[in-house]
Amino acid sequence: MSASRHGSTAWEGFWRDAPAGEGEVFWDAAPAQAVALHLPLFEEHFDAGLPVIDLGCGNGTQTRFLAERYPRVIGIDVSASAIDRARCEDPAHLAEYRQVDAVDTGQTTALHEDVGDANVYMRGVLHQCAPEDRPAIVANIARLLGARGRLFLVEPSEDAKDVLISLVQRPEGPPPKVRAIFQHGIAPAEMPDGSIPDLLTTHGLETAGSGRLPLITTEIRPDGTAVEVPTNWLVARPRTA
Repeated sequence: MSASRHGSTAWEGFWRDAPAGEGEVFWDAAPAQAVALHLPLFEEHFDAGLPVIDLGCGNGTQTRFLAERYPRVIGIDVSASAIDRARCEDPAHLAEYRQVDAVDTGQTTALHEDVGDANVYMRGVLHQCAPEDRPAIVANIARLLGARGRLFLVEPSEDAKDVLISLVQRPEGPPPKVRAIFQHGIAPAEMPDGSIPDLLTTHGLETAGSGRLPLITTEIRPDGTAVEVPTNWLVARPRTA
């Protein structure tokens, strides 16, 4: 879950320092609590014969799940440390992993030339990127989709801010998993709920489905329940003339 050129140093430091092991990163929920919940929302839209790109794959937890269901899956991330970790955590080589900066048109063009039109899965990436990088990322996603690919994305909704503030402002301070994000200079930016559909439209994409679904994190409340962040999801496709 990292894709921004301006934040590449921050993401590299984050993944280099992140503790190893399942559930040690705030958003690194088990697939059963993440991509498996998303699969019914996008599988009817994805052409199963196309590659799937997990954009902002991080350590590859969700990528490996996708690779068990699609014939070719490529996890991409701006952080070399994230890609190294993803490869190490995939000894069966279920998926491919490449260091790609989603802001870089040259890199995404080269990826499209190599794999052809692809479906893109993206969970919680845009809100972590600098606002000035988001148009380039969406333009490059459109390039990766080509004519036949589809996009599935999930991003925190506007009211997610209240959940995050409640974690940061705990009397004892933010929990370690949240503190690590800010210590590495990664500051989630607010995104109005309507901004993503507008971005997609600007870059030739149209919404084919949308809804709301909580993002289950690995942070546990005192009562033993997981912290959930409200999110918006959507499926997008190239707009036809």
